[in-house]
Amino acid sequence: MFLYYLLLPDSSSLPSTRSLSITSMVGSQAVLPCSWKDRLGEAPAFCHVQWATLSDTVFEQRGDDRYQAAEFRGRVKVPEEQLGSGDCSLIISDVQIGDTGRYESFMVVDGQRSRGTRVFIQSVKLSVFDHKSHQSGRPGGDLVVDLHTPRSVRLVFQGRNSSVWSDMWMRGDKNTWRLEKHPLLEQLTIRNLKRSDEGTYKVLDGQGLAVSTVQLSVEGEICWLFIKSHHDAAVHSSCSHLLLVSLLVWSFHILHVF
Repeated sequence: MFLYYLLLPDSSSLPSTRSLSITSMVGSQAVLPCSWKDRLGEAPAFCHVQWATLSDTVFEQRGDDRYQAAEFRGRVKVPEEQLGSGDCSLIISDVQIGDTGRYESFMVVDGQRSRGTRVFIQSVKLSVFDHKSHQSGRPGGDLVVDLHTPRSVRLVFQGRNSSVWSDMWMRGDKNTWRLEKHPLLEQLTIRNLKRSDEGTYKVLDGQGLAVSTVQLSVEGEICWLFIKSHHDAAVHSSCSHLLLVSLLVWSFHILHVF
């Protein structure tokens, strides 16, 4: 464990009276506010901050020493340049549904080598929501599905008149002519839409929790003369030939009349 202090609770701590609520969307950044000045007044000899849930320590920092829980590794920080001035806010990057919960911040003061007092600072309830959208497409068109986070690992589909979910994509799958992962962005593109593609698409994380839900409707008919594809040249050529044949027929008709 990171702490080598014997922590003594502060009897004046009343978490229930100092609670805030924060909402965020999957994949975005959440800032859990915290200021130790109202509780401590003067700056402690060493700024030792701790953020914890009811079950585990999430983040802890004292000088150059830092601890991050495994599920938050690389995603949480308290900017050191702001900590000394009283701002002990916890920044969570790439927020996940599983991050939902109550967080409490503490400062450890009276730092002797073997003992210290943990003073409660702030309680924050974080609620994380998945993305929801409705998109419409046309037959032959494309559907772009945002993954929102590198932790999205799976895309599943349920047809409009079906109760069965089927896998469409897993992270690491190779691109196909119909479904392609963008080489840089967290996006999937489904090409050449059909009526049978109508339904619900869900992006899931590694725990099977929903990152986003997309309702797709496919409307309209294909107008082949206006489809942009690698066959454009062939379409232009076909139209030219058709026009030439029409002119020849018209000329023959005129000669026959006269």
